[in-house]
Amino acid sequence: MTPAPTLPLLGFAAWSGTGKTTLLEQLIPLLVSRGLRLGVLKHAHHDFDIDQPGKDSHRLRQAGASQMMVASRRRHARIIETDLGEADFRELLASFDQRSLDLLLVEGFKHEHFPKIELHRAAIGKPLLFPLDRDIIAVASDQPAETTLPRLDINDLEAIADFVCAYLVQSRQQEQAPGAGFLSVEGARQAILDTLEPATRSIDLPLARCHGAVLAGDLVSPINVPPHANSAMDGIGLRSDDLAAGRWQLVGEVLAGQPRSAPVLAGQAVQIMTGAPLPPGVDTVVMREETRLDGEWVSVSAPVKAGQNVRQAGEDLALGAVAIAAGTRLGAPQLGLAASLGQATLTVRAPLKVALFSTGDEVQAPGETLAPGHIFDSNRFTLMALIAGAGCEVMDLGIIPDDPAILRQQLAQAAGDADLVLSSGGVSVGNADFIKQVLAELGQIAFWRIQMRPGRPLAFGKLGQTPFFGLPGNPVAAMICFLQFVEPAIARLQGRVWQPLRLSALAEQQMKSRPGRTEFLRGIFHQDASGVLRVRTTGPQGSGILSSMADANCLIEIVPAQPAIAVGERVWIHPLQGRVA
Repeated sequence: MTPAPTLPLLGFAAWSGTGKTTLLEQLIPLLVSRGLRLGVLKHAHHDFDIDQPGKDSHRLRQAGASQMMVASRRRHARIIETDLGEADFRELLASFDQRSLDLLLVEGFKHEHFPKIELHRAAIGKPLLFPLDRDIIAVASDQPAETTLPRLDINDLEAIADFVCAYLVQSRQQEQAPGAGFLSVEGARQAILDTLEPATRSIDLPLARCHGAVLAGDLVSPINVPPHANSAMDGIGLRSDDLAAGRWQLVGEVLAGQPRSAPVLAGQAVQIMTGAPLPPGVDTVVMREETRLDGEWVSVSAPVKAGQNVRQAGEDLALGAVAIAAGTRLGAPQLGLAASLGQATLTVRAPLKVALFSTGDEVQAPGETLAPGHIFDSNRFTLMALIAGAGCEVMDLGIIPDDPAILRQQLAQAAGDADLVLSSGGVSVGNADFIKQVLAELGQIAFWRIQMRPGRPLAFGKLGQTPFFGLPGNPVAAMICFLQFVEPAIARLQGRVWQPLRLSALAEQQMKSRPGRTEFLRGIFHQDASGVLRVRTTGPQGSGILSSMADANCLIEIVPAQPAIAVGERVWIHPLQGRVA
């Protein structure tokens, strides 16, 4: 069965001569002006060439290159020879970067099944297509059509744009609806984020204790940085209106932190050190290596440009400018910047409190004698580290047994004390019914099936007003669900924008996946001698093989439209440095 792509598709079906391309050429600017990021896939019935004969890329293809990529500063294009027949429709869809698009418009491919708008003009003299094409969802024509489908005026581009935007909104709502079968990873994540608001508690902390904290409000610079014009290097300070003199008398030396109040007059110069404030009159610095000293006189051995080698007041940061934006997680550069502005304390968001527990009578704490049929609780310790790494305080509730009364009491208390409650295990279809019953009694929890592997079962909702996540019990699945859903939720609660690093790499081995779902393989990437990123898996990929995460430095993402990855094919990777350390 051919999987549906995660990116919404909308095609345009019409007889030849109707003007599909002309209409799209006029429609696309309207949709872009409404903020949509569009991709277009067009089918050509005739042979075509986007190269010009004589150009380098055309010559290299003619020489025998089966794949040719040409890149410039503004764009790049990949040309692939398909001597064995047309490329598969779904493979073409998979080649788009779906993360950077909102909608993919398709012209042609009339035998493929996806939603389409029929375009019809009476002057063409052809019958309407919709009676025989069940993929058509609307008809845009210049004459009335007897149909229950939405009818649009083909000459009213604004109305067509309105329909496209409404279709996109409806597609997103259907994807994000918890009861709509399997959710995509992106749909589930967005549905979660839409329910969350940043916490409002803030505290004042000494600068030395702010590492990893999230700034509560914009830090506005109270001064210019640098506070005064100064020399960018050791050398000789001159007046720009006196550069023609050719020879100047040295009248002093200016050191960093020791300003000179006496002005430098025409015919005069000063020795000046890096960082030293410019004395009155001086606005140009010649580096020491380009000067010649002769007693108290100095000359230069290279051309001099007015204003060279000078850092102006406020050049780095002007008085009143936003130095660090609210919602920034404070690292070493931000702390240094705050210190340079004279800030001894900062107002930061109070650390989120995350309550964490594991469930299951078969789960035992490390250090105990393992009973037959039992397992050690590894998830709680990996999740505690991930929570702390996200800048949160961990409330460790330990292992809660399969007892409804104990679970109810612990969850109720955690919901009152914590900003977020997180559990491991107890969310799959086969788990004890009382777990879901207790969650339902205390709040509104949805049990989702997500188009991903590992980590398909996920529970999300609220215990009262406190967000709750129920992660899978398999160790790798629990970690990947945390990275894909809990980490961005924590960022939203902290008032931050979640934006993980995602890179493109070449596969060093074949990788299999099941079409229709997102696969997250554990991988090891490296940079080859040419600077190209390459990636391989860590080995067996079972969701219970925790060593596959321990050995990995990235996750390899295989999107739903990719049935498999060949050697040399590009894949997305998510580096794990700084996320699981």
